Amino acid sequence: MANVYQFKDFAGSSHRILLGLIRQYSITRGTLLDLGAAGGELGAALRDHFDRTIGFEFDGENLGRLKQSFSDVVIGDLERIDRLPRPAHAVVLADVLEHLRDPGRTLRMAREVLVPGGHLFVSVPNIANITTRLGLLFGIFQYRDRGILDATHLRFYTMRTIREEIEKAGFEVLHIRGSAVPIRLIIGNYLPDPALLASEAVLSRATQLWRKLLAYQIILVARPTGGGNRR
Repeated sequence: MANVYQFKDFAGSSHRILLGLIRQYSITRGTLLDLGAAGGELGAALRDHFDRTIGFEFDGENLGRLKQSFSDVVIGDLERIDRLPRPAHAVVLADVLEHLRDPGRTLRMAREVLVPGGHLFVSVPNIANITTRLGLLFGIFQYRDRGILDATHLRFYTMRTIREEIEKAGFEVLHIRGSAVPIRLIIGNYLPDPALLASEAVLSRATQLWRKLLAYQIILVARPTGGGNRR
């Protein structure tokens, strides 16, 4: 299957937030392991920050693009492998855990390859977002091609349950953020740029105030229990 996930690189997007947190928490140099590398955009954006970048991806059709973005590429199935490439200073699971039958197993494998002081970076959709809550209020729970109710999602997370999943795998959560609903991708074509930017700024601010309700994606930073310095 070709990559269907759009890299969201605009102010307040989950990917922009994720990139900022990786740069903030990861030491300059070292090795980045991106599990679920998709089209390689994240790896390309971080090549200057790390000595080595490894893209791990299920879809072999993306191999050509990934080779241009990462130092090394591994094509494989996270559900079937026994170990991950090691060592890693940063492990990224961006929009991946919700697609796995046993996300805890993948998180434990990630913990095993992290060096002392290394960090885990995770993003998942927030099933408790106001849009799904309102849908349930009116008896609607309809799978779609993408988004929170993507038809390929096997797991659904709230801020509490994703924290519990990560902590159960042996991590301490250091930082948690929520990204706003990406109105740029939903109605951006119908708004002039000034109105779009103003709407995004207001929604982003509101999301930080009421993130359990308004967060579209949940972004977390964690470290193996007992290591590193809290920021």
